[in-house]
Amino acid sequence: MSHCVPPETALESKVASELNNLLQIISGTSALIENVWDGAKGSEKYFEMLRTSIERAEQVTAQLVARAGGTAGKVHLHLDFNAPSNVVTLPPAEPRKRSILITDDEPMALALLGNLLGDAGYEVSTAQSGFECLDRFRRAPHLFDLVLLDLAMPCMNGEETFMRLRQIFPATEVVLMAGFVEAAQLARMMNNGLAGFLAKPFTSGDAIALADSVIERARQRRTGTM
Repeated sequence: MSHCVPPETALESKVASELNNLLQIISGTSALIENVWDGAKGSEKYFEMLRTSIERAEQVTAQLVARAGGTAGKVHLHLDFNAPSNVVTLPPAEPRKRSILITDDEPMALALLGNLLGDAGYEVSTAQSGFECLDRFRRAPHLFDLVLLDLAMPCMNGEETFMRLRQIFPATEVVLMAGFVEAAQLARMMNNGLAGFLAKPFTSGDAIALADSVIERARQRRTGTM
């Protein structure tokens, strides 16, 4: 005489098994990341949050396992990284492309510079006015490694746009582009954190070299390697 497993118990058992598998992957991946992490400032508190979340998930999973008729108590997930069957193999992560937001009211200049930097390996976004630049930037201020900003734009010029960008995210790296700028105005912007200046017309080499330099300098400041 066969014994039928109640549908809800079978479902709980399946869910518990899936949760166990997922937790093994999460726990193992967390351990691997901690082993290779370069110890960036403040990273430990995030690892502690992750460990606490894993522990709570283990407790909830244990309760579900017990309800499904499995082993009661907390499920401890300790992976043996010497055992091939337990090793979590992750595909190598592709490095994130450096991202630049270009703002210029001249469509041709915008297209040419965008294509130039795109071919140089940058992820390029464009805006045709200070207002559009601020709108794009406000949605994801941490996305852009650099903002290239034209000075002479109608309604909101480059200096006003620059100051508003710095209000949104003070660490914003901004390079000004202009055919002419008064020395006092440029000095004022530099004193307020402008990262660089490209005098129009500039060569493709000038634009790429300055972008590379500003982004690398910012990276060194963040990592304390300057």
